[in-house]
Amino acid sequence: MKPLEIRALSRNFGGVRAIADVSLALDSGERRAIIGTNGAGKTTLFNVVNGQIPPSSGEIFLFGENVTRMPLHRRATLGLARTFQITSLFRNLTVIDNMIIAVQALTTAHFVFWRRLAHYREVLGRAEALLEKWRLTEFRHEIVRNLSYGTQRQLEIVMALAGNPKLLLLDEPMAGLSAAETHLATDIILNLDRGITVLLIEHDLAAAFKIADRITAMDQGRIVAEGTPEEIRQEASLQKIYARGGVRHE
Repeated sequence: MKPLEIRALSRNFGGVRAIADVSLALDSGERRAIIGTNGAGKTTLFNVVNGQIPPSSGEIFLFGENVTRMPLHRRATLGLARTFQITSLFRNLTVIDNMIIAVQALTTAHFVFWRRLAHYREVLGRAEALLEKWRLTEFRHEIVRNLSYGTQRQLEIVMALAGNPKLLLLDEPMAGLSAAETHLATDIILNLDRGITVLLIEHDLAAAFKIADRITAMDQGRIVAEGTPEEIRQEASLQKIYARGGVRHE
């Protein structure tokens, strides 16, 4: 059973076809990177898979179940989690508050505002354990807006892990990061449990090639190449696409 299978997926915006007849399938535990220049359709594909927008045609299967018309929250209960190109954190709350919200979201616990946090020991314990595992404990009481952008991106990935996802979508996790921060974020993804299948969009080709088992290249809404990182490095058509988009293909 494939964690994700996409069959002939298309999405139109008026007369513009953002993605066109895209088909792909991921194996359990696979790390797949989607690359392409701006406007290639990568984020639209993520938005359709995640359930934020419906497809114009085609089908999406998560763990063998047809979720094409299933709402976003139902997909999350099947084990799908996603980060965004722009951080979607609660910037005026502390790091631990953000983690608690992420952990609680996929549990049966319901917060009551007059009850102390100590009453929710399981939620708090899970949040604390995640911060410790991913080396964020020192920022526990820091307001998120005061963190470096790299630490915010790191926190967002860890929050996505709060619900024990089986399929993780990462939308440009290296965007806006320094070289050191990119190295740290890459290590986080490389060290994820292989029980989690990862699909990521990434403009940083060096990071994408380091992380991914396989690469899918998109251009103008279509898949134009697919293969191992080494095979994609040798793909002549991609050299022309990246040259056209003003991006160096490494």
